[in-house]
Amino acid sequence: MNIQKIGIIGAGTMGGSIAQVIAQSGYEVVLEDIKEEYVRAGFAKIKDRLEKKVGAGKLESKERDRALSNIKTVQKLEDCKDVDLIIETVTEKEDVKKQIFRELDILCDEEAIFTTNTSSISITRLASTTGRPERFAGMRFMNPAYGMKLIEVVRGLHTSEETIGILIAVSEIIGKTPVVVQDFPGFVSNRVLMSMINDAIYCLQEGVTSRENIDTIMRLGANHPMGPLELADFIGLDTCLIILEMLYTDLGGRYRPCPMLKKMVAGGKLGKKSGEGFYEYR
Repeated sequence: MNIQKIGIIGAGTMGGSIAQVIAQSGYEVVLEDIKEEYVRAGFAKIKDRLEKKVGAGKLESKERDRALSNIKTVQKLEDCKDVDLIIETVTEKEDVKKQIFRELDILCDEEAIFTTNTSSISITRLASTTGRPERFAGMRFMNPAYGMKLIEVVRGLHTSEETIGILIAVSEIIGKTPVVVQDFPGFVSNRVLMSMINDAIYCLQEGVTSRENIDTIMRLGANHPMGPLELADFIGLDTCLIILEMLYTDLGGRYRPCPMLKKMVAGGKLGKKSGEGFYEYR
């Protein structure tokens, strides 16, 4: 199957950055969200990032213009009916994702491939709401998609080899490194990452050492570019909590969310996006 047009469902942080990467690679992109203000804001952020790259001499102005011209913003799922590949990036709520895929399954050509950028929801369960489980997979971009090289290509129970092959090819065309994993809670990236973040929060709660020391130890001792508490702020503490709760339900044990994390989310301290988490961003 020749992929030419790609639909991105959700114009938020992940959807916008994924749309940027794909458009810069020459694909036609249909960027969809439910409100005009959402797609307008998403497109504006893409334009701003590309403008900065031009200003820094990392991108030619004609390349910027070409990438922006490859993106069409829409507010209805039906405007994505003629795409070859769907990448869903909406809120991490299973019922919301399932409803979107039910609608798309009716609207899109039967040969179109559906993927989700979910952090932890079962690919097999999402695929079961459609009539194309063999053409359904996970396509887990890392945040920010325009800067991170990895894509976890997640194979559901019924995902075909042909579908996996197409997603690997698309990933490589857009300059990413695809790694195929099986459909399992948290896949690999979040299963390992969230365990570390949760343990780091427990260390802070138990008074083992300060937040700065925890992050410094992992930066200098494990060669991580960012400490786990700083990274949690960047991801969003509410998002971390959602993922940990899902992992705890399926795997138990070390994924039990730290009470400190629950308290911070309940108090509106969500990390960088709210202005305060483990650190302040005012």
